[in-house]
Amino acid sequence: MGINRLVITSGEPSGIGPDLCIQIAQQGHSNELVVVADPEMLRKRAELLQLPIAIEQFDPEIEPSPTPARTLKVLPVVLKAEAIPGELNPANAEYVLETLKVATEGCLNGTFSAMITAPVHKGVINDAGIPFSGHTEFLEELTETSKVVMMLATEGLRVALATTHLPLKDVADAITPDLLEEVIQVLDSELKQSFGLSQPNILVTGLNPHAGEGGHLGREEIETIEPTLQKLRGSGVCLKGPLPADTLFTQKYLENADAVLAMYHDQGLPVLKYKGFGNAVNITLGMPIVRTSVDHGTALDLAGTGQADAGSLITAIEYAGTMAHHRNLTN
Repeated sequence: MGINRLVITSGEPSGIGPDLCIQIAQQGHSNELVVVADPEMLRKRAELLQLPIAIEQFDPEIEPSPTPARTLKVLPVVLKAEAIPGELNPANAEYVLETLKVATEGCLNGTFSAMITAPVHKGVINDAGIPFSGHTEFLEELTETSKVVMMLATEGLRVALATTHLPLKDVADAITPDLLEEVIQVLDSELKQSFGLSQPNILVTGLNPHAGEGGHLGREEIETIEPTLQKLRGSGVCLKGPLPADTLFTQKYLENADAVLAMYHDQGLPVLKYKGFGNAVNITLGMPIVRTSVDHGTALDLAGTGQADAGSLITAIEYAGTMAHHRNLTN
């Protein structure tokens, strides 16, 4: 496996993102890691955490090389105001979005093989007067992607979502044949391209309890989900379902599955987070770039304390490197 150059955005500067970047730099990495951040902020946070770090300015002209321990290559973006751990400041909202833009542009132009995002705080960005609904939507627009799919993964389980951040009362109307077809095609394509699976086996949940129980508990399975799955099976996609969500997440079904497609956010993600929280990764499928992220928030109360757990960021880095490798093989 060749050396990939991976870019990390350090997230909300008053949260644990900068802490995690410094923590993961305490060990060496087989790929080159480049953090987009304010170098002075990272120095101050390292001093606060009492962790040794050598900060080097990133030079794209130098060939990528493995990252040595206690070294951090940084692509500088300067803060608008001093970052105080645990204290949100809307003045730095533009800084956060600029780090995302710089990293995305670097992936699009081939400087980086993949991007990993530390958590941002949606509220403080909106407080700054900038409409922002989340990383995924922001990157979807930056990369001009028509359809992205959210998938979380941990050891032994991948769960993708047909719908994401919708009120439960709106989910049934949102699940249309067109939506399901688009989501499944993205999921199947990415499992092949980014995970190296020649014929992915995808399990699909029903929407209703007991997958509708033959229409007695809802007809979405009969009228929407099953006809769409049957159509896609005809084009060669390997799909099993719709299955009741309360029994799908058992060894009997999962032992031969490459991914699960859940109909809504809290149908699939509680199971995955119970299984792997702290060692899970959020992956955005469907974009022209590889993007992974941590499975947690900014944890303002832990910023600067040294108590933040870097497990999810390490997992996100590992997945990004693996996905970049597989994409390199198929491109």
